[in-house]
Amino acid sequence: MDVRATLMYGIFNYDIADRRVGYKHANHILDLEAVGLSGYFSDLGIDARVFARPVLNDFIALGKPAWLAVGNRIRQLLANDAAALTDIREQVLIPESQATLYLPVRIGNYTDFYAGIHHAENVGRMFRPGGDALLPNYRHMPVAYHGRASSIVVSGTFIRRPNGQTLGADAQPMFGPSKTLDVELELGLIIGKENPLGEPVSVADAEDHVFGLTLFNDWSARDIQRWEYQPLGPFLGKNFGSSMSAWVVPLHDLEPFRVAGPVQQPAPLPYLQAAQAGHFDLELEIVLHTGSDRGDGPGDVIISRTNARELYWSFAQMVAHHTVNGCNLQIGDVLATGTISGSTPGSYGSLLELSENGTRPLYLPNGDTRTFLNDGDAVTLRGWGVANERRVDLGDVHGKIIPALQPIK
Repeated sequence: MDVRATLMYGIFNYDIADRRVGYKHANHILDLEAVGLSGYFSDLGIDARVFARPVLNDFIALGKPAWLAVGNRIRQLLANDAAALTDIREQVLIPESQATLYLPVRIGNYTDFYAGIHHAENVGRMFRPGGDALLPNYRHMPVAYHGRASSIVVSGTFIRRPNGQTLGADAQPMFGPSKTLDVELELGLIIGKENPLGEPVSVADAEDHVFGLTLFNDWSARDIQRWEYQPLGPFLGKNFGSSMSAWVVPLHDLEPFRVAGPVQQPAPLPYLQAAQAGHFDLELEIVLHTGSDRGDGPGDVIISRTNARELYWSFAQMVAHHTVNGCNLQIGDVLATGTISGSTPGSYGSLLELSENGTRPLYLPNGDTRTFLNDGDAVTLRGWGVANERRVDLGDVHGKIIPALQPIK
């Protein structure tokens, strides 16, 4: 099997070099500015200076023909153990262990969808017992809310436990650290093409507006959210931090993993009806680290395995619905899928579901139990696909919980 890492773009630096665009190749990073300055992109009409930027936005703005041309050239350069780069190999292939990684895009706006139907059903049964698991609009449109872009951080950044209002046992509001801090297993779409204000994007053209895909963890303070979310939705229970992978996989690189999604009943309105299959067969998992550090040890356990094909709404449908009212997307915007859960307990994408809202603790191999996250716990999300003897890896996203600040008096 060809186990080469997939094409993944990110932002990195090393030694005294400024931040620049890199391409992940196994355990190394290809310095695309250095490659460009050596003339390898000249015949493509690509100015090497576009890779000397601290974010991917300028490269993304070149458009899909440029993405494809650069991607093809990189594959040629790295073929046969990078034989074409022999003379400059040490200058352009940097060991990832020597690099610092950064948030890959400048994010202007962030939208969080609720596209995982199993997650929506599980949450609905918890909080509306005896009623309908799904609200009436769920099967008719991709439900979403606008989140906070400024608190999206790159993988590896510590996440501080948030303070906020919660409802006490005496049904009175109280203030202090969240006691039910949770993880959400999601994918993030990186917008790669803008649409003018007032002009919707059709579902047929929607994927052309997506540059790539990244793993995304939308940390959630369930107790804060539960008290605040009616009638306007999530606020402080969500905007304290979301973690994103340092690497972005171009959407066109995921074609071998394209599959049909679930049958949508009732059929969505015409503007959401797509001619081609719009889901992707990507395995996903959550690893909980309860030891003092990240690594393989007795405190590390895979607590969930699921698949991106479990989403009810496709990427194209999310983009089409987001813009149907004329909303203008911008390059670098992030559209997250919402929690991706499967239909069985071991495939749930949040501790809220895995612990049944804290009523059924998870028993870990080292003897610990968890319902929600403790200070010092860390979480890694992983994703990959295998098709036609080719494996594609998504960049991991990792975050560790640190204690809340002393509450404001």
